[in-house]
Amino acid sequence: MTGDLLVTFNAGSSTVKIGLFETETTGVKRLAKAVIDFSRTPLHFRIFEGPQVFEIALNATASDDLTDVIAETFGWLARHFDMTATTAIGHRVVHGGDRFHGPVRLDEAVIAEIDTLTRLAPLHQPQSLRLIRAVRAWRPELAQIASFDTAFHQGHADVVRRFAIPRELHDKGIRRYGFHGLSYKFIAEELARRAPKVAKGNVIVAHLGSGASLCGMENGTSRDSSMGFSALDGIPMATRCGALDPGVILYLFDTEGRDAKEVENLLYRQCGLLGVSGISADSRELLASALPEARQALDLFTFRIAGELSRIAATLGGLDGIVFTAGIGENQPWIRAEVCRRLMWLGIEIDPSANEKNAAVISSSASRVSVFVIPTDEEQVIARETLQALEE
Repeated sequence: MTGDLLVTFNAGSSTVKIGLFETETTGVKRLAKAVIDFSRTPLHFRIFEGPQVFEIALNATASDDLTDVIAETFGWLARHFDMTATTAIGHRVVHGGDRFHGPVRLDEAVIAEIDTLTRLAPLHQPQSLRLIRAVRAWRPELAQIASFDTAFHQGHADVVRRFAIPRELHDKGIRRYGFHGLSYKFIAEELARRAPKVAKGNVIVAHLGSGASLCGMENGTSRDSSMGFSALDGIPMATRCGALDPGVILYLFDTEGRDAKEVENLLYRQCGLLGVSGISADSRELLASALPEARQALDLFTFRIAGELSRIAATLGGLDGIVFTAGIGENQPWIRAEVCRRLMWLGIEIDPSANEKNAAVISSSASRVSVFVIPTDEEQVIARETLQALEE
């Protein structure tokens, strides 16, 4: 298969990250990346080829049918790469429930099953399904593979996965799943390469971006996650609330008279850093602001991260390493420092200079816990899993 082209789609709520990979005898090699920004009108498309960046305004418009968007996108990519060599498309799908434990080739039956999980991931699942269906309509002969964020967490113990609810509800699938699994899989492999001794121990990875979660790993295997049944759970995020007393939901229904769609929109799009600050969902803007509401939002963010990290350390029975990753985790020294300051009782001590430089290792020599900053690469994992599924 050497020389064939794999294309990956990593669908977010308002953007789609695209990866182009060439297959080699040893695996896959990234050629370029691109992004479709659905938040802009007209749709904005950027191609990153080495140091060069190409900015393009698309003529196609976003709707439930993205066939024209995909066709135009591939047309622009064909000006830079031999897209006729494309043999497969790999997709990140956020929710795989208990049905999907690894990458799977997409057919109508699998797509229909993924669609049944849309209510559990309303920000991301619909976008992935639109892309999958658009590719099938445009190039039905292309193989399509789905990689699932939930798959990495399938080995959680029953006590971790179970809510204190009636057994029949658990048996219907109301349980904790965990997300960001593709990112955690990449970090587990990368940490094993960089610091194999630490990777064999108990490590908590903090994936801090617009969506944010924590994962506790033992020897590279997921044992616990801050996210549960949905991608709303755990720590506060850019616009999502994180863990919330269920009584608040009942209050919104009964006392405020809000319907399910209103509450869903509130919890997914109006909470988190945006809701607390009333200023912005972007941590960079909050860090630059002198307003007390901005600091309050950031304080709550780091406070909840430290608290959840402590809980997961209890699941693991100890802690040997912490990894910060994703947009905030990789690039915000103040947030990393505040989280670690709240965890000094665990013997965590960071090197301020290394932290300010976003160095690969930011813990001091006196720290009992190693602290790393490692960039994640979900598209790399999607490409590898796509190749794996094709070979199988």
